[in-house]
Amino acid sequence: MSSPREVFLRLVNGVCDGPFEDLADLYAEQTHVSHPFHPLSPPPLRSRAELHEHFTSPPPVPRTLTRKPVDVTVHETTDPEVIVAEFAYEGRVEETGETFRTPCVFVMRIRDGKIIESRDYIDPIASARAWGRLDDLLTALRPQAGAA
Repeated sequence: MSSPREVFLRLVNGVCDGPFEDLADLYAEQTHVSHPFHPLSPPPLRSRAELHEHFTSPPPVPRTLTRKPVDVTVHETTDPEVIVAEFAYEGRVEETGETFRTPCVFVMRIRDGKIIESRDYIDPIASARAWGRLDDLLTALRPQAGAA
């Protein structure tokens, strides 16, 4: 059975290198993955099926990101199931040549080699910029005319 550190490393390297179809297999059938810093407050992902869709759906803006996890520090806690991982995704947008760095902190509970809970604190501005979605994010955050 894989340690929490090994599962985390498989996840972040898989996010960069694929195969994306296999990433959901790192999670328990019933799980809870939230993105607390996402400014639009998306609902948590609660199942392996939802995570499979999350990892395999094409991005809304077609972009090819070449990326890798860097500056990885994994903190083990007094609870053997829980780790706190600090890292960044660093890379390049192939279509434009622009480079990016997206800081992240994941707080994960991993039981029997499967992620059962994860709070993924990902810099939403850096992520939106890398994916070519910054204007969409800013538009979604602006108050709409006539809204109370």
